[in-house]
Amino acid sequence: MTAKIIDGKAFAANVRGRVADHVARLKEVNGLTPGLAVVLVGADPASEVYVRNKGKQTVAAGMNSYKHRLPAETTQTELLGLIDRLNADPDVHGILVQLPLPTHLDEALVINAIAPQKDVDGFHISNAGKLATGQKAMVPCTPLGCLMMLRDTLGSLAGKNAVVVGRSNIVGKPMAQLLLRDSCTVTIAHSRTQDLATVCRNADILVVAVGRPELITGDHIKQGAVVIDVGMNRLTRDDGKTKLVGDVEFARASERAGAITPVPGGVGPMTIACLLANTLTATCRAHGLPEPGDLTP
Repeated sequence: MTAKIIDGKAFAANVRGRVADHVARLKEVNGLTPGLAVVLVGADPASEVYVRNKGKQTVAAGMNSYKHRLPAETTQTELLGLIDRLNADPDVHGILVQLPLPTHLDEALVINAIAPQKDVDGFHISNAGKLATGQKAMVPCTPLGCLMMLRDTLGSLAGKNAVVVGRSNIVGKPMAQLLLRDSCTVTIAHSRTQDLATVCRNADILVVAVGRPELITGDHIKQGAVVIDVGMNRLTRDDGKTKLVGDVEFARASERAGAITPVPGGVGPMTIACLLANTLTATCRAHGLPEPGDLTP
């Protein structure tokens, strides 16, 4: 058996297209243009690339993109002052502060300074609490993308056994909450789980997000399971070149899984697509308009 490959690039392109269609209708019917503000502090190379891609895709979807580049020595007070101004700006519907921040800045304080309704990353403690208690919340982009791909692959998730390997606030915990909301039976495992292979082999749905290269082997996979690999690890090959691998040993896992995401080209492209979807959702909520049901959990 060879697993179906879940094409994240194609799926993300479809999501971006749907976002653009909704944005076009918002402009035509309501005279509204969603606006996303991205704040970059310092000059981390990876962050620079990521922010540039976000800006391009924001504009391509018909939204306004507001970039704020601050020097690495920016103080906490200066950064919080900018966030306060963006919170008060009616043209800005989503605010994202690119992480990681320089070490002298308090990430938790900065994240929680963003107005919850504009927190399109879904990291604010208020949104985390609302998600955990089943209330309407902004949902972190990566878990939202995983959920969309799972629904597209399986249809209803109700009654499925789901195992989430990883317990981060960014992926593992919110992923588990979303699967619970879709009526899965959910187990959260992690790198210290005893007999991890046996736990994973019970999973109809296996979502792996631990940041450990190829931790999950083919022996961990239940026959026919859907495997979502969130990991992105850069390894150096024998010839000195680097390659990207996931947290799942792709080749062997593909022999047992029913469907699987590759790395790269799986979950990664969905993150920015869902950021745009969240910005659209935030805009609709801010103006009391119907939310895009095909783009929300």
